Amino acid sequence: METIIDTDNKENVRAMLSESGYSDTAIDYFIDQPDMGSLENADQVSELTGQCGDTMKVYIKMNGDLIEDAKIQVLGCPGAIASAMVAMEMIKGMTIEEARKITDRDIFRRLIEIPDQKQHCIRLSVKAMNKAFDKISPKKE
Repeated sequence: METIIDTDNKENVRAMLSESGYSDTAIDYFIDQPDMGSLENADQVSELTGQCGDTMKVYIKMNGDLIEDAKIQVLGCPGAIASAMVAMEMIKGMTIEEARKITDRDIFRRLIEIPDQKQHCIRLSVKAMNKAFDKISPKKE
C-alpha cells in the first residue's frame, strides 16, 4: 500500500502539487513519508476506507499508557498521505485520551494548506486513528 516516488521526479511532483494548492509543508510530508509503513508486533492494527476509496491501515505500538510508535500504510492521494503522516507524527508520546483530542483543524494547521477538495482526507486520517484507539481503549461515555 505504500506510495513510492521516483527521486528524479521529486521536483516535478513538488511543482505540480504546489500549483494544485498544497503548501511546501504538506508536499514535504507527501514526498518524505516519515511514518509510512507497518510496525512489527504492533499492539493494534486497524484499517479504514473512506468514501473516496482511499484506504488507511494504522499500526500502533503502546508502552504502558503511551503511544510509543505509530505507522500507517496509505493507498490514496497526496492529501491522504500528507494528512496521515501528520496524524501519526502527532500521536507519538501521547496517551490514547490525549490523542483522541486531535482534530481535523490540528492536522490542517500542521499541513498549512491543502486544496479544499482534499479536506476529506484530513477527516479520514482522524477517523482512521480513532478507529484504532477505539480498539485499544473503547471511549468512555
